[in-house]
Amino acid sequence: MLERARQYFAAQHVLSVDTPAMAPFPAPDANIASFSVGSQSGAKTFLQTSPEIHMKRLLASGYPDIYSICRVFRDGEAGKRHCPEFTLAEWYRLGFGLPEIISDTVQFIAACLDRPGLADNVVHYNYREAFRIFAGLDTFEASIEELAECSDADARLKSELGTHRQAWLDLAMSTVIAPQFERNQLTVVRHYPADQAALARLCPDDSRVADRFEVFFADLELANGYVELTDVDEQRRRFEKELEMSCIDTTLLAALDAGLPDCAGVALGIERLQMVLDQTDDIRDVVTFMAEH
Repeated sequence: MLERARQYFAAQHVLSVDTPAMAPFPAPDANIASFSVGSQSGAKTFLQTSPEIHMKRLLASGYPDIYSICRVFRDGEAGKRHCPEFTLAEWYRLGFGLPEIISDTVQFIAACLDRPGLADNVVHYNYREAFRIFAGLDTFEASIEELAECSDADARLKSELGTHRQAWLDLAMSTVIAPQFERNQLTVVRHYPADQAALARLCPDDSRVADRFEVFFADLELANGYVELTDVDEQRRRFEKELEMSCIDTTLLAALDAGLPDCAGVALGIERLQMVLDQTDDIRDVVTFMAEH
């Protein structure tokens, strides 16, 4: 499957790149936890949760379309569908808008799985539309209480999530919406709420949503992508609102300031694709060595 992935990118003239496994800053997303690495000198670095920052720095310096297939690390992610260390395919296409990068992602998945017909029968929803159809809720108007009721949340879960609206929407998507997607088929959900897309461009037609999408196989999330935010001032405002100052990745801001070209990017978990190929719902079935906890 990895060979088919590389063949797909080679046919598309996408350049393979390598990026460091360690970085001076944690993930620039408050919803993703990084592993920290200490050193004898006392300096602190972080294992990469994605090669995104380094790849954007390459794009800003003049690189063409690029991809990376690498190991990444995310703290607190373990379970039937998550590993703290996993393999990520990430790529960036210059000049692509939302329709183009979605099509590219679907074609890539079909090529990796060696199922070309999979790309011919894809279901598409807007995020707001999916909630209306499968939960009877409006994502802009539904109260926390309605989202909790929709997700059949108990007292413990209500206490944990509190008034974190984004977390309630994520819970509803994973436990209520996605399980109703077509089986044995790809589903694309686009235009996620703006506050769920820290590094994505806002939709030009509706600033309440971002040009972000996810691709599912049945209820299994495979890929997350978006049209990239290139405005350094807007990115800085988002970081200052969401992150502690010590966590703001100044290298990304410098790349944006230098001039990140218009582009779109995607991150896709290779183990998740292997789960589809092997027809299993447990990631432990496709990973030889699991981290001990």
